[in-house]
Amino acid sequence: MKGIVLGVGLSLASSAVVAQGQQGDPKATEQWSPAVPVVTPGAFAGWAAPADAIVLFDGKGLDRWTAVKTGGAAGWTVADGAVTVKKGTGNIQTRQSFGSYQLHLEYRVPANITGEGQARGNSGLFLASTGPGDDGYEFQIMDSYNNPTYVNGQLGSIYKQTPPLANPARRPGEWQTIDVTWEAPRFGADGAVTRPAFVTGYVNGVLVQDHTEVRGGTVYIGKPSYKPHGKAPIKLQDHGDPSQPISFRNIWVRELPERE
Repeated sequence: MKGIVLGVGLSLASSAVVAQGQQGDPKATEQWSPAVPVVTPGAFAGWAAPADAIVLFDGKGLDRWTAVKTGGAAGWTVADGAVTVKKGTGNIQTRQSFGSYQLHLEYRVPANITGEGQARGNSGLFLASTGPGDDGYEFQIMDSYNNPTYVNGQLGSIYKQTPPLANPARRPGEWQTIDVTWEAPRFGADGAVTRPAFVTGYVNGVLVQDHTEVRGGTVYIGKPSYKPHGKAPIKLQDHGDPSQPISFRNIWVRELPERE
């Protein structure tokens, strides 16, 4: 997700790490065991948007998205019904902000993907973007097909917090699905958390997060914590690793009522 190792003792951190001025050892928050069981998913089953959904990407354009760096037009590449990360342009996020919601997206890791660990087909779904760079709460997207990494950083994890219940990754080159229910956190007038965020997530129809409590915003180094915010955009990550970029299609969201 956030950093890739370039050599002995040399690490390339993401823009979020630099922006947040984090100090310390990122390996201190990596969890490598127990291993996540591999589950072969069933046949591909993409879902068309239901009648009450907001279609965030229909294969034709990125009008509903903006570049996080500039606030201007999203600069990723749209072709053949999919949007592909344009490396180096930065993250993109929705122009609209959301509270709690149900989200569907489909993604594809290139068949010719190279690299290993976190430097292989890496991206991320930020369930709420709370600031620049990688600020927010990340549901990890990466190539976890025969590609070992720390378990709280593999596909379907709440990054650097909670490993997935299963690894249902398909082979690179195949379209895959992610379905998430996001229950946004709540804050009191003093900024204190009155209810943490919760995530339920499925990858390729397999449950990977079961009403998982989120312990705060995603950080690469150190422990997560909350900062108060209201409704927030949904963000997709342009990760800094050198592997071939991944693609997305059929992205839609259904706003949900806030629970008491």
